[in-house]
Amino acid sequence: MIGAIVSFLFLAAGLYFQRRPDFPVEKAIRWVNSYLFNIVLPALALLYIPQIKPGWDLLIPISAAWFTFFLSWLVFGSLGRIFNWSPQVTGCLSIVAGLANTSFLGFPVVEALYGKTGLPVALLMDQGGSFLLVSSVAIVIGSIYSHESGNLSEIPWKILKFPPFGFLIATLIMSLIGWKTPEFLIPTLQLIGKTMAPIALLAIGLRFKVEKADLTSKFFWYGLGYRLILAPALVFLIYRNFLNPVGLTFKVTVLESAMAPMITGSIVAINYHLAPRLAALLSGLGMVISIGSILLWYFFLG
Repeated sequence: MIGAIVSFLFLAAGLYFQRRPDFPVEKAIRWVNSYLFNIVLPALALLYIPQIKPGWDLLIPISAAWFTFFLSWLVFGSLGRIFNWSPQVTGCLSIVAGLANTSFLGFPVVEALYGKTGLPVALLMDQGGSFLLVSSVAIVIGSIYSHESGNLSEIPWKILKFPPFGFLIATLIMSLIGWKTPEFLIPTLQLIGKTMAPIALLAIGLRFKVEKADLTSKFFWYGLGYRLILAPALVFLIYRNFLNPVGLTFKVTVLESAMAPMITGSIVAINYHLAPRLAALLSGLGMVISIGSILLWYFFLG
């Protein structure tokens, strides 16, 4: 509860400072993004990824996060080409709508609705799914759609220079060979990790503005419709063939797929200048709207 209150205060601070004419909003956003990408995401990778023990039994819930992400890229990438959307909008929707808020929103919701027994599945989907995706493929998409001109060979170099990607590769190797993060680093990494939600919400608050035109934007509703309705519906229809439809694992997998867009995904889109306003709206306003849709999915699942 304290963490949620602190995060809300940081969101409120972002909303307050963006309305002050004397406050350097753009510079603050750059500083916040730099902290998140250069310090927080590498710390979280070092904290969590080496703890994942590779195994086939983990793949089914984790694969749901990967499936809905790549489907998002396929859907919005195709629609963008057909209807001639800007690369910024296409990239934003592909990343932000493709990633569910499986931790900051997902963990407390799953615990409240299903108890602590549902948290291991939620943790798997977050660490093996959403977190890996936002630290790897989301960066690839961001680099592709933000690349305006020049040599396409620069894109891999942009990805390799991105600190979270390097730490992701290193920690994945640690996981595969069984190396654990040194114990003396754990308290510091945990402390840094706890700043993720409030600082990310500060960044959203600095960008977050809701106007009438935003609520009538087809792109906003396309992204939110995919994330809150289509993605969990497809997971429900497909994964009931692989998991017990009345089992806890299946219910948590579907419910986590129904979470609002991931805040960190929005930060990635903002960092790559992919429709920053749309990205902030999808994760900010989307979180509020998702409360109703999550409850509907919960009762539908039984």
